[in-house]
Amino acid sequence: MDLKSNEPFWLVKNGIIDSYPSLKEDIECEVLIVGSGITGSLLAYQMIEEGYKTVLIDKREICNGSSSATTSMLQYEIDVPLFELQQQIGRKGADLAYKACSKSIDDLENICLKINSEAGFTRKKSLYFAAKKKDVSWLKKEFEARKEVGFSVKWLEPKQILDKYNLKNTLGGILSTQGASVDAFKLAHELLKYSSQKGLKIFDKTELKTVKSKNDFNEVTTTQNVKISAKKIIYCVGYESTILIKENFVNLKSTYAMVSEVNPENLKKIDDTLFWNTDSPYIYMRTTEDGRLLIGGGDEDFKDPKKRDRLLGKKEKEVLKVLKKIQPNYQFYTDFTWAGTFGETKDGLPYIGEHKKFPNSFFVLGFGGNGITFSVTGMEMASAYLKNKKHPLAEYFKFGR
Repeated sequence: MDLKSNEPFWLVKNGIIDSYPSLKEDIECEVLIVGSGITGSLLAYQMIEEGYKTVLIDKREICNGSSSATTSMLQYEIDVPLFELQQQIGRKGADLAYKACSKSIDDLENICLKINSEAGFTRKKSLYFAAKKKDVSWLKKEFEARKEVGFSVKWLEPKQILDKYNLKNTLGGILSTQGASVDAFKLAHELLKYSSQKGLKIFDKTELKTVKSKNDFNEVTTTQNVKISAKKIIYCVGYESTILIKENFVNLKSTYAMVSEVNPENLKKIDDTLFWNTDSPYIYMRTTEDGRLLIGGGDEDFKDPKKRDRLLGKKEKEVLKVLKKIQPNYQFYTDFTWAGTFGETKDGLPYIGEHKKFPNSFFVLGFGGNGITFSVTGMEMASAYLKNKKHPLAEYFKFGR
């Protein structure tokens, strides 16, 4: 599956960071991680830190799937509003999920500090603003729900948003203090390099072909007929999990993003905040570490890569039309435009856990706009799984829920 198109900014900006060999001979390990994006790199880091003999494989070059196309907005907010999620799965589970995403931002900052990351992890606020009059009432309800749970939030009226950010035609919004941004493509490479120096074995262009369960371990055969004997497999394959798992558990979508030329002087007012609105599909934007504006949205049901790519020009115009409405005086000069595939679940939550058809295996599939923060929670959950412990979120993130 082609997960991205055209020129993802992070891939062009960073170029080839590290290169790894393909697997050419049989190997044994305690944990095999399938997938080398930000999720796989975080899980590999966790396994190595806990002392497991770990191998990571990817059928592409390292990090060249969706992680090169992500916008890397780190938010505790889930695509389904808190008050709605409380109604769907109960208050306990909804509050736990939101709090876990918030904690993940703190945890990721600590990881970046530990590995001396240069991926530009930056603390930011987050503004979730109403796009239409009909959205104001439920957005205020959402504000109250978040405040009741204990999140640091403030309601901003349209004039306050105008004065603070110079954003026009908004109808009020929730300002949260918890948020961040990062170059996830670069961070994934950093995590893998750090972990490889501590014993992680990494092989790119190594594709899993078959898996045979043999009591307490799995025997994996690659497309090159090389065998990997692994006590446990952790699948971090994102949207390509739909190839492995046949039931309908996630809807694939395409989202479109573009980044401007460098123009830091005109971005000072919005530089410390992430933005997204209540439209369906919603528009999101943030600045980058090198002084560009990144904006995206225009989500479409995923059909095929060719159709997705044909819409790039049209979607660029649609998204920039929204930008013109809220920032009419800002001149956006496009430098890169790209599309990426993501998954949308009915409750906005990831699928993290075991699957009955995959013995000795664990999935970490962080769908939606919170893929990275869900992956950090997945580190904890995978760690608990390997120790035969029950994680508090296991019931809410499981398959078949």
